[in-house]
Amino acid sequence: MAQQAMQQLAALREEIAPWLALEQQLADAAELAGLADEELVPDLEAEAERLERKLAHLEFRQVFAGAHDRGDAFLAIHAGAGGTDAQDFAEMLLRMYLRWTESRRYRATILDRLLGDEAGIKSATVAVAGPYAYGYLRAERGVHRLVRLSPFDAAHRRHTSFVLVEAWPDLPEAEMVSIDPGDLRIEVFRASSAGGQHMQKNETAVRITHLPTDVVVSCQNERSQAQNREVAMRLLRARLTEMEEKKRQRELSALKGEHVDAGWGNQIRSYVLHPYQMVKDHRTDYETGNTQAVLDGQLDGFMEAYLRETVGG
Repeated sequence: MAQQAMQQLAALREEIAPWLALEQQLADAAELAGLADEELVPDLEAEAERLERKLAHLEFRQVFAGAHDRGDAFLAIHAGAGGTDAQDFAEMLLRMYLRWTESRRYRATILDRLLGDEAGIKSATVAVAGPYAYGYLRAERGVHRLVRLSPFDAAHRRHTSFVLVEAWPDLPEAEMVSIDPGDLRIEVFRASSAGGQHMQKNETAVRITHLPTDVVVSCQNERSQAQNREVAMRLLRARLTEMEEKKRQRELSALKGEHVDAGWGNQIRSYVLHPYQMVKDHRTDYETGNTQAVLDGQLDGFMEAYLRETVGG
């Protein structure tokens, strides 16, 4: 209990510190402005612009009002309707999010990846560690749609494919739901590399099914079966905790902001590569014609537009 209180106190101090620093910087700038020295005008104008940008940044951080927004996250990507094109699109999105984590200097670890039949991936799960990782990534939850000339169609016709993106917080174990071991089916199998070859002869990869909910998680990133099982259990607890939280919110009718049902046909964003180039978020109408930049991980504009509209969501 005392440790938790100390952690909360440290978090509050970290939150307040930049505001106190900004207050002092504003006071210093006001003192310089009071000197009425014309030679200082260019420097004061530059300082005013810098302080204005800092204030805008601090104000934006207030959108992270959720209980877990400041923490780490799990991200899951699932190919949906569209066959091979959808599996290729899923791999495109995995690359996009990995590039985004690099740009923010977050640590991303691929916990599990199921290769597609001909190309791409069927699914992938990534652990993302960094300040506000979940706060940002919750803006990506939902169905993503791709429209393009299919490289897998001999006639090179235009195809539409869908991918489901999920995100949930990586919580401390103390905050997670408890799990009855009798509710679990645990399977082990050989971890495979991207090329389909076995990384090792031992069965180190772990798949866990929570029987009451049919939630399935797996991990093959770690070297030992015990490590993979530990990570898979952490992943399962996080998913079940998020499900329980959503259930409570529905029961209390206390959902904030826009709730996106993770069902097909409810796309939150479209990536159009033909007959024109555009990425558009249907929740906020934020869009850009620079599709390559988006697929290279430039997602902050989309995330921030959504988060500003759903403060505290």
